[in-house]
Formats: sequence, structure tokens, C-alpha cells
Amino acid sequence: MSDFNLSVVPVDQLGVFERVSRFQKRSIKGTSKIQGLKMALNMIDLTTLEGADTENKVKQLCNKAQHLHQNLDSLPTVAAVCVYPSMVKIAKQQLKNTDIKIASVATAFPSGQSPIEIKLADTQFAVEEGADEIDMVISRGKFLEGNYNYVYDEIATIKEACGSARLKVILETGELGSLDQVRKASDIAIQAGADFIKTSTGKISPAATMPVTLVMLLAIKDHYQKTGQMVGMKPAGGISTAKGALQYLIMVKETLGDEWLNNQWFRFGASRLANDILMQLEKRNTGHYQSPDYFSKD
Repeated sequence: MSDFNLSVVPVDQLGVFERVSRFQKRSIKGTSKIQGLKMALNMIDLTTLEGADTENKVKQLCNKAQHLHQNLDSLPTVAAVCVYPSMVKIAKQQLKNTDIKIASVATAFPSGQSPIEIKLADTQFAVEEGADEIDMVISRGKFLEGNYNYVYDEIATIKEACGSARLKVILETGELGSLDQVRKASDIAIQAGADFIKTSTGKISPAATMPVTLVMLLAIKDHYQKTGQMVGMKPAGGISTAKGALQYLIMVKETLGDEWLNNQWFRFGASRLANDILMQLEKRNTGHYQSPDYFSKD
């Protein structure tokens, strides 16, 4: 078992909510808004993570990832398509010769309630099938018991199994209980080698919120100031509007800086968000909204 230095950093909850309130009052207009919407689109991980997933559903999602809108020119692609390990090979085939990454959940997603041997096998299988990124879940039960060394060791072990694939560590913040706990889990994941820290699986509520995301961004900021090492951030679940996405981007810019404003370091886990951004861009292009039925459902 590894020993690591977990310095407890208390969270100023009132200060967090006040800062978030200021971000939510900000707005972006004109060409800056269009640039922001395209930036957000390029940061999305299109996702299908259902027990009823089929090969055809994954193929349709991959097709959408490559062809977001037939009438809008100069659109970026999304950042990645995220699927279960069993669907990685299908997604890889569909997205060959593109820059779109293949992400796979692993480690007994979404519960995380499996032995480490099974979690390792899950991860290794996804990587062997061609995953560029692994989205793992932490053992929330162990974390809530205060067994932080277990959580650290598990993340570090999965990180090693990822090889060259990047590791996103899902904290499932809606189960952690407080912003102080979110900060503690963020620090553990970062020290254990996470390439990204991620709020949620999207399977429970609440999922991503701006206060939780800000606390995680501050953990990344403190780590960067101490070590010079960048860590990515991925809020996931519950972000469905273009307006909300732009507020997140403002928060990232003012907390971490422009270096994080690309899909190498910031992602949205929010497939419904893509449709709303496309609707907003279509409005700017034609002067009217398309019906939501015009866009494919994920």
C-alpha cells in the first residue's frame, strides 16, 4: 500500500457559491459567442452507456460525431465518443481516419463495486480493443470509509494498466456528501496520476454542478502551481444548454487560464448539449431555430 501526502484543504463554500453566481451572470455576445459555441462543441464526449446499447446504436453515434449538421459549414468535430468496453472495437472501426478519440468506461462502471482484478481486466480489455481514453470510477465506499490509501492505490494501478491511453477519474461527486469531500477526492485522484478528473457517471443526481466543478478546478490549479503539471477537467451529466456550457468555459478561463480551453484539457460529458449548441448555431446562420426533432437523439 502506498503512502501519499494528503493535505486537507478546506473549502470556502460561501466563497465558491458567490464566485459561481458571478459566472452565471456573465454572457457572451456576437462573434465571441459563436467561437465559444464551436469551442464547446469540440469539447464534447458523445456518449452512449445503456444496457440496451447495440452495435447499430454505436454506429449511429459515430456517424453523428463525424457529421454533426448537414447545413452548417466549418464545424469542428466532437472530442470523443464514449462507450462500454464491448463496443470499443465497433467505434474504432467507424471512426478510423478521424481525429475523434475513442473513450471507454471501465472499472465496473458505474458502481465501481468489483474486485481490483476485474477492474484491471475491464481496463486492459478496453485498451486492447483500441480505447484512447479510459473513464474509471473510484470506489466511493472505500473513500467514504476514509480508506484513502485504497482509493489512491486503485487509481494508480488502473493508470499503469492504461499504458498510453489517458485516464479520466470519475469521482461521482453526487455521492461524496460535501464540497470538502469533493476537494479531498480530487486531490487523491490527481496525486495518483489522473490525466483528467471527472465529476460524475451521469447515472445519479445531482451530476455536474458549477460549484462542484469550481472546487475541482481549484484543486487542479493548486496542483499546477505546485508542480507545473496540467490535469484536465470533465464535468459530466446535467449540462444540456449552450448558455450553461458558455458559463462553464468562462469559469475555466478565469480559474485556470486559456491553456485549458481546448479538448486536450477540458471536456463536457453531455451528449444532449451537442444538439442545443447546433440549434443555437443554426439560429445564428438562418435566423430561426430548427425543431429539436431535426436532430438525432443520442
